[in-house]
Amino acid sequence: MLLAVSHVSIAYPARRHGLAGALGATAPREVVHDVSFTLDAGETLGLVGESGCGKTTLARAIMGLVPIASGTISLANEKSGRGTVRPAQMVFQDPFSSLNPRLTVLDLLSEAPVVHGLWTKSEREDRARALLADVGLPPDILLRYPHAFSGGQRQRLNIARALSLKPRLLVCDEPVSALDVSVQAQVLNLLVDLQRRHGLAMLFISHDIAVVRHVADRVAVMQSGRIVELGPADRVLSKPEHPYTRRLLDACLD
Repeated sequence: MLLAVSHVSIAYPARRHGLAGALGATAPREVVHDVSFTLDAGETLGLVGESGCGKTTLARAIMGLVPIASGTISLANEKSGRGTVRPAQMVFQDPFSSLNPRLTVLDLLSEAPVVHGLWTKSEREDRARALLADVGLPPDILLRYPHAFSGGQRQRLNIARALSLKPRLLVCDEPVSALDVSVQAQVLNLLVDLQRRHGLAMLFISHDIAVVRHVADRVAVMQSGRIVELGPADRVLSKPEHPYTRRLLDACLD
């Protein structure tokens, strides 16, 4: 087992109103409630639900970016090369804002692995070219900046940057929703191919049932911060048991 999420709840902190909080404070607002699931090496779990249901908050908690109120998140420790790095990396939704516009492609791809001691400065160009080839980009773009690329190319760069730390798990938060429909299938096929070649696990977050159907082995359905259905993708997406899942599927067919 690579990832175990056990009875995890996440709450937004209380907010104080009025001058110096004189009018009191609201209670913490729970956005994820008692969520549990596991993820094995090489497996894809699709996490689906409407916007605002807590999917992204849960993903950020798995990455250590958001504190949890209760429960546990266990992620297998991975030692790689000369440094120890977290075995999960995230691919964000917006390929335009997730790349620093002031850095060249070479710097974007090499900064983290050099800091963590996985690459030496002398080998970073060769390593970066190999990453570009891995995601279907030409090797002669190392000195170009993000503004020179299309949305699909930028998302490939984001995926390459995530792979630079040799993760065992990719947390993909709506990775194709900001892309043109014609490009979405190309990026999805790339992720499936990378998963097969590198033995990656994926937590794939989306509100789009059709996209999840294309990539997922199992599906977890989230409603208002709770997992209401979890099972094999074929079963959940063809014979859903929960009314909310049926509503999502009906909306997809409309």
